[in-house]
Amino acid sequence: MDLEALVRPTRDRGARWSVRVSDVDGGDVLASHEPDALLPTASVGKVFLLIEVAARVERGELELAHLVDRDAVPPVADSGLWQHLATGRLPLADVVRLVGTVSDNWATNALLDVVGLEAVQDCAAVWAPGGSMLHDQVRDVRRAGDPATLSEGSASDWTQVFGALARGEVVSPFASEQVLDWLATGVDLSMVGSAFGLDPLAHGEPDRGVRLWSKTGSSSGVRADVGLVDDDGSRLAYAVLSTWPAEGPDLRDDVLATMRRIGAEMRNL
Repeated sequence: MDLEALVRPTRDRGARWSVRVSDVDGGDVLASHEPDALLPTASVGKVFLLIEVAARVERGELELAHLVDRDAVPPVADSGLWQHLATGRLPLADVVRLVGTVSDNWATNALLDVVGLEAVQDCAAVWAPGGSMLHDQVRDVRRAGDPATLSEGSASDWTQVFGALARGEVVSPFASEQVLDWLATGVDLSMVGSAFGLDPLAHGEPDRGVRLWSKTGSSSGVRADVGLVDDDGSRLAYAVLSTWPAEGPDLRDDVLATMRRIGAEMRNL
């Protein structure tokens, strides 16, 4: 994969990229471009929250039947379904599923109220030594005193995280499997995942031999996609992160097209 050629057209117009693709089982890095650069990643950092919840379930500190009350935190809009549902209390198992499936913002903040942001940040420091981090709760408006971005990350960190999840090394095999299960139903296949031709609403089972577990992040000037692809037993951990300045040209369509091309190239690795 010639990553330099793929990202050059948008990079020359102001985009920054952090990309890495690695072989989960062999350990080889198959492609990379500025893999250690820390870029804004919007909702991608919510994976650290899922890991912390899975760890607490593993230790018996939380039960999946525990009822979470969304009204314990202020409402927050944008991504998610819970804001559109009538029920205000859901079992923990359903709340984490909302985060993994539709990146639910209100569910994210309700879970942060249960486990605490500091604990999630401690978790991130363990599993992402390069500095990838969930900096804050989700906010409709970011003011001067708030963290500038919800999360940031590097491709190196995220391929390490997903490689470890695939091998059952994050906390424990049970916790790793639990996190991947919550991510397996993710519906956003608009980025790298668009190259695999999967049904966004139903890809929990292999389709033409392909399974995908992923977490995406979208905000103004940010597109990020991290995950794990199993193609007939060949497992790849990937992270494709891009950001571009708001004052420059709108690169969204070109960035998304590049992410799809990177996904297509991954099918040939």
